[in-house]
Amino acid sequence: MIRRRKIALIGAGNIGGTLALLIGLRNIGDVVLYDVVEGMPQGKALDISHLAPILGCDFLVTGTNDIQDIKDADVCIVTSGIARKPGMSRDDLVKTNAQIIQSVGEKIAEFAPSSFVIVITNPLDAMAYLMYKVTGFSKNKVVGMAGVLDTGRYQAFLAEALNVSVQSVSAFVLGGHGDDMVPVRSYTTCNGIPVGKLLEATQLDAIEQRVRGAGGEVVSLLKTGSAYYSPAAAAVQMVEAYLFDQRRALPAASYLDGEYNIHGIYLGVPIILGKGGVEKVLEIELSSNEQEALKVSASRVAELISTLN
Repeated sequence: MIRRRKIALIGAGNIGGTLALLIGLRNIGDVVLYDVVEGMPQGKALDISHLAPILGCDFLVTGTNDIQDIKDADVCIVTSGIARKPGMSRDDLVKTNAQIIQSVGEKIAEFAPSSFVIVITNPLDAMAYLMYKVTGFSKNKVVGMAGVLDTGRYQAFLAEALNVSVQSVSAFVLGGHGDDMVPVRSYTTCNGIPVGKLLEATQLDAIEQRVRGAGGEVVSLLKTGSAYYSPAAAAVQMVEAYLFDQRRALPAASYLDGEYNIHGIYLGVPIILGKGGVEKVLEIELSSNEQEALKVSASRVAELISTLN
């Protein structure tokens, strides 16, 4: 029998539950939904399993409080940690979530040593770095979900301003997943037309500032949680690129070892994502302002990482 793909979702909160739903709807593989809260992953799994016959999906979803059930997973997606509250930055979560990532990383290394790991927990770049160190996995097998989400937000805001389909907008957002992220205007187009030819610089400045604060905007509106639909969708895109060897060019938090003259940290950059994981970091030529912004963003991430040591 052909072995079915297994995706372990570590954390069964809003993102984890949405991930389980999307993975099932897209028939990517079977899902194990893990959480420390008794009954929650089991309840969500049971509910999701009931939609499979209704919508004609073929997948198994299991809820568990036993981390050993992630055994031999092909992909581990980590959302464990406390969520942001109104007034909190992603950086405010570092100490508490670092302890959680330390524990989770050790279990992934023990029970799913061949898995590809996608980190969603904030502060994302620092948590991806910690996961890489704790698991001892190769740098191509641990990645942070950030750029796909931030780019999606950029595309959505631009499409709204241009009054075009989001499918017409191509963009990249690089740097750390925080207030210093770098929307790369010089590579952003509407069906090949540079956005600077279609929108005034002041309009683009405002849109890019909104992108940087989009996560906080969602938090302030929800009041009791943070974004979950779009982060889950971003992670699913990455899972498909890896499992189906799509070799997609995506922005993601990847370990840098000299690329962009940055060493020893995780930072959002363009990568090729396929069956080998992060198969290549794409070094693109940036404007002087973008280079400086990326340098500032990298220094902020490095500061956060230094607090983990």
